[in-house]
Formats: sequence, C-alpha cells, structure tokens
Amino acid sequence: MADKIPRQKMPQQDPAKRIHNFNEVPLGYDEKTAVLEATRCLQCKRPTCVEGCPVNINIPGFIKAVKEGNPLEAFAVIKQTNSLPAVCGRVCPQEDQCEKLCVLAKKGDPVAIGNLERYVADYEREKQHYTFTKGETVKGKRVAIIGSGPAGLTAAGDLARMGYSVTVFEALHKAGGVLVYGIPEFRLPKDIVQYEVDALKAMGVTIELSRVIGTAETVNDLLSSGFDAVFVATGAGLPLFLDIPGENLQGVYSANEYLTRSNLMKAYRFPEYDTPIVKGEKVAVVGGGNVAMDSARTALRLGSKEVYIIYRRSKKEMPARIEEVERAEEEGVIFKLLTNPVRFIGDEKGRVKAVECIQMELGEPDASGRRSPIPVKGSEFIIDIDVAIIAIGNGPNPLIPKTTPGMDTTKRGNIIADPETMKTSKRGVFAGGDIVTGAATVIQAMGAGRKAAKAIDEYLSTGVW
Repeated sequence: MADKIPRQKMPQQDPAKRIHNFNEVPLGYDEKTAVLEATRCLQCKRPTCVEGCPVNINIPGFIKAVKEGNPLEAFAVIKQTNSLPAVCGRVCPQEDQCEKLCVLAKKGDPVAIGNLERYVADYEREKQHYTFTKGETVKGKRVAIIGSGPAGLTAAGDLARMGYSVTVFEALHKAGGVLVYGIPEFRLPKDIVQYEVDALKAMGVTIELSRVIGTAETVNDLLSSGFDAVFVATGAGLPLFLDIPGENLQGVYSANEYLTRSNLMKAYRFPEYDTPIVKGEKVAVVGGGNVAMDSARTALRLGSKEVYIIYRRSKKEMPARIEEVERAEEEGVIFKLLTNPVRFIGDEKGRVKAVECIQMELGEPDASGRRSPIPVKGSEFIIDIDVAIIAIGNGPNPLIPKTTPGMDTTKRGNIIADPETMKTSKRGVFAGGDIVTGAATVIQAMGAGRKAAKAIDEYLSTGVW
C-alpha cells in the first residue's frame, strides 16, 4: 500500500564539510528513490494539493509520470503552468502549500512533491531532451516587463507562449532578480537560474540587462515607444532597518547588500573577484526569516568563527522554513531567541565591536497572529561582534512609482493592483509580485505573473480596460 511506504529522505552534504563550501546542500533524488516516493501518491480524484499551489501545477499528473519512469513527460506536465520548476523544487515552501493539503498529511508525512519536482527538472537539465519551441509572435503586440525576478520571468514565459513579443528589462547585470542576488549558491545554484532564463530566451523572450527603468527611461517612455502593455515586477528591494543607535557604524550591513555582494558579485571568491566583503570573526544576524538563515549560513562559509541569529520571538514563531532553521542549527549557528538589539557599539575607528541586546517575553498575539514580543526590564546584555547583518525584511522598490504619474500606491509605497487582474490605476500598466504584496514567496510572485499574463492577453485582445 502507498501509505505504508515511508517518505523518502533526500541525501545532503555533511554539515562539517558543507560549511567550508558554497555547493548545494541537498543532493537530490536518484531515479529509484524518486519512483518509490512517487508510488506514495494516492492519485486522488479531487487533488487538494493542486489547490495549495499558487500556479496550479497538475501535481498528480506529473507524479504519475515519475512513477511510470517518464521524467520528461512529467517535466512537460509541470512546464504547462510553471516556468521555473528547478527553482520551485528548491526554494518553494511546499510544507505550507501543496504538501500541507496532501491527503497523506492528515495521518503522516505528505508526498515529497517539492523533491519530486526538483528531480524532474534536474533530470531534464542534465539530459536536455526537452525541446523549447520558440513561440510564434502571432499577436503583433509588444509587452514590456520590468524586473526579471520570479513574477517577471513567469509572465514572460506565459506571454511568449500566447504569441506576444516580450522584452524583459533588468537593472542588474544578470537576470533572475532575487533568485540570483538574494538566495545563496548553496540553496539555489546560479547556473540553474540561468538555465531557466535560457529556456525563456529559447522561447523568443528578449532580456535587456543593465537597463534601469525609472531613471533615464520611464514607464511612459516604454508605452510611447511602441509597447502595448507594461508589467511592473520590480520586487521589494528596499532594505528595512532597526532604527537603533549605531546602525550606521562600519561593519553593519543590510542583508540585501551582504547577500548581493556575496551572491552576485562573488565576494566569496575575493581577490579573484574584486568585491571585498568584511568576513568577521563574530557575526550577528538580526531576524528570523529565510533571508536571516541565508545570511548566517553565508557568514559561516566565509570563515566566521561564531555566527548568531538574534530573533525577538521564539523558534515557533520564526517565519523561516523549518528545514532552513534545521540546517543552520546543524551547521553551528547560535540562536539567541527572545532577544532584541537595542544599540550597536563602535570602537574609536567607527567600526562595530558589540551589540547590546535585551531579553523579550511573549505577550498577546498581534496582527500577524504571532505573540507580541515585550522587553524584560533590566535584562540588557552585550555580545561582542565585528559584523552585523540586518535581515528584518524589505520595502517596495520606490523607483517606478516615483516616476510614473497616475499610478496609485499604498502608504508604504506598494503599487495598488487588482488581486485578480494585476491592473494598476494607469491604463495599460499591470503590476505583481513583491512590489504589490510586499516581500512574499517565490511561488506567490510566480502566481501573480501568471494572473498578469492572462489579464494582459485579455486587455490586448479586447482593448477593454
């Protein structure tokens, strides 16, 4: 019986070895393990797992193909609705989405949907049997997409399949957005993102790198230069800070800067790549999400001796994925929970040398449903550090809203868009992903990209706004 087979664990690098390299930590399923795991799927008549997927992958369909030994057929099934399967198989929080709704999860472990998706995508990439057909630009209409993160890339793939001429504008020198600058190599290798980008190019998508829209050229310029619609997918790239004394000392980074220097500018290969990064013997990372775990685990790999996660709530409230917290623990990250920084202390040269913290206790739940942290009077203490990384979230990139008259935004600066059609208050302009919702998951941004593509097609086909 399928439900008698235990969930198959994915092998991973030994913690003692992996903290000395930037290679991927989970190693993937082999064919035998993938087929065994696929056998656990009950092929439900009403697959609730699909309802949990923001891009509605035909999960039973692709798993059935894996079980029958046809990973390329499985890949074709996934690709119908998901432009980035190798990415999703690695970084999606399946435990809160598709796997959470798996029938097997009611009494035991759900089917490892994410691991199987990764297996299928990796098989296709390594064997390269699947042919990406160039979409015919039959519609005679041009769409501009600003930002090449998950929302932008997904919309680009869907629109190219529909027959539109699509151009993606990316401010940085590599496509991928947060997938390349924010997520470390050991969690999502850059060549995998590049492969997904190359697949879109093979479908006819044009990607313009190092093109910042919102400075020399604006959304209005795009609309007046022959683009029939614009999709804004610029993400949440504005780092938030703690607003405490000493935050401007040398050695205090935003997680954005720290991870971008390491990931995209290859500071971890200094001096081969001339992008210095302060490595630090003792590093404090403030925050409890995936970005905090990524920053802490990067610091270890750069040679730091002690790395602390300072988080103001308990482990139970941490927004990071459980497996990311576990991997950080395995690698030796020290968790200072129910702790909040009060100020950073500098030396005579203006460099950070310590952080003063206060103990917290949990009170009543706040708007997020998590219990509010309350400071414990007189519980201050000091931790000696030489690098601090602030990983408490990001705000919306302000560039496009500032330079696009007629586009409504929230008080926080997020673009206001219809949640179903992604239409903004400006005719012909759509927006989706983190620029609309605030920082969320890769797959939620992809879901927004799919909705936007559908709505753009409807608008350009009917002319109705």
